[in-house]
Amino acid sequence: MTRSVQRIPNVPPESMPRHVAIIMDGNRRWAKRRHLPSLEGHRRGVKSVRRTISACLDLGIETLTVYTFSSENWQRAAEEVSALMNLLSFHLRKEMEDFVEKEVRFRALGRLDGLPDKILEGIDLLESTTKDFRRLNFNIAVNYGGRLELVDAARELAHKVAQGTLNPDDIDETLFADQLTTVGQADPDLLIRTGGDHRISNFLLWQLAYTELVFMNLYWPEFEKIHMIQAIEEFSRRERRFGATK
Repeated sequence: MTRSVQRIPNVPPESMPRHVAIIMDGNRRWAKRRHLPSLEGHRRGVKSVRRTISACLDLGIETLTVYTFSSENWQRAAEEVSALMNLLSFHLRKEMEDFVEKEVRFRALGRLDGLPDKILEGIDLLESTTKDFRRLNFNIAVNYGGRLELVDAARELAHKVAQGTLNPDDIDETLFADQLTTVGQADPDLLIRTGGDHRISNFLLWQLAYTELVFMNLYWPEFEKIHMIQAIEEFSRRERRFGATK
């Protein structure tokens, strides 16, 4: 499938982000303000994810990574966690046809072995079915924690050193990054967080080292394509020096 890329006025192609990451915050607060159950907020949040995938395809974004379920979210009420797992399981299967039609590659990031079998089956099927698509890389971070990811990477390198297959002096940033769940993908250029809070909440701690952060004072179910464009416009006005002086 081929489709022309929409250009944003006053944003030159070289100023477009390649990889956008999103902390989708505010589903429960959106529902509470409308006297709806929390699960309805999460359902509406799924619709925002669909809109955002379409927006990324329209704008030529290469990679979209969304924070779906953190390792800390298990501390929520058991009823809500169960409902979230059921919602995720349902949509892993429901979105298959749409991802294939739009040539979207799906990947899950996180400690996947800690997820229910029904989730793992859906992830495996969706990843294997879409692995050759290249129009958009779509990552969901599920049972994910940035500190846990760093611990897991350090542990893997320590095992290799202990086995005698790796010299500690050979460990550098590239080798370390190769142990992360995002191996093979560029780091995010832009992080968007909805919900009004100004923190990264243990998300992609290594990968966000030089990412531009845009915080938006709206709840995730309210997020539309225009908000993605506004965040990209803000991103394009920033001067990215990556620690150098100009």
